[in-house]
Amino acid sequence: MKEQKIFFGSNLKFLRERRKMSQEELAKILNVTRAKLGALETGHTKSPQPEDYIEISNFFKISIDSLLKVDIGKLGELKLRELEAGNDIYVKGGNIRVLAISVDNSNTEHTEYVPVKAKAGYTGGGYSDPEYIADLPKYKLPHIPAQGTFRIFPISGDSMLPIPDGSDITGQFVEDWSSIKPDTPAIVILKAQDFVFKLVTFQQDGHILLQSLNSSYAPYMVEAEEVLEMWKFYAYTSRDMPDAATDLSTIIREIRELKSTLGK
Repeated sequence: MKEQKIFFGSNLKFLRERRKMSQEELAKILNVTRAKLGALETGHTKSPQPEDYIEISNFFKISIDSLLKVDIGKLGELKLRELEAGNDIYVKGGNIRVLAISVDNSNTEHTEYVPVKAKAGYTGGGYSDPEYIADLPKYKLPHIPAQGTFRIFPISGDSMLPIPDGSDITGQFVEDWSSIKPDTPAIVILKAQDFVFKLVTFQQDGHILLQSLNSSYAPYMVEAEEVLEMWKFYAYTSRDMPDAATDLSTIIREIRELKSTLGK
């Protein structure tokens, strides 16, 4: 089992310096000595008291879970503000975690690509591991909005025709699954399964209905606790062209229907 890296000390120093505070100033606010604060930042205090975690979490308005598990210094300013606003914990179906991302030297989020060979590692825990995410291929795509987090996933099969087998789907991360509109096309990351690209409808009882554009595939339900992540459809790329003009009209019609669904 991979050892969990703890970022508490480096996060504490980063957050203090981000507010342009000296150790003396922060120590006074937290009611600790400067020496103890210095030890906390360097990791020389191996077992901080629970009260220390609580006081620091309350002051910076960032959860203890994030202070321990997330390398906050690698997050962009937008994500930092979301953390401080209390949006760092995503709770749906029993999953509690912070979205792992990577950024460039200007603190702009990357658009990572999850290749086929990385699927098992992604669903096996890599999706929440900042180091794993940082190692994924990265791209700068045109026209990607500044707001939101985007990632690219390959799909296989014909269940979402007219979007062809082998297409790459660019999706936008969905923080609150219950907020999506019915029949929203999305990449759904399921526990111990492959990625699925489906029309998603969140049910009031917590179940999620997954449907295909290809009517030959029957819709099915999954429990929310089986879902690790959800990425709302933004765009797709494909290397395939239709084989015949008769097929082209069908594809155009179905793409228009898909655009209409997105518009709603």
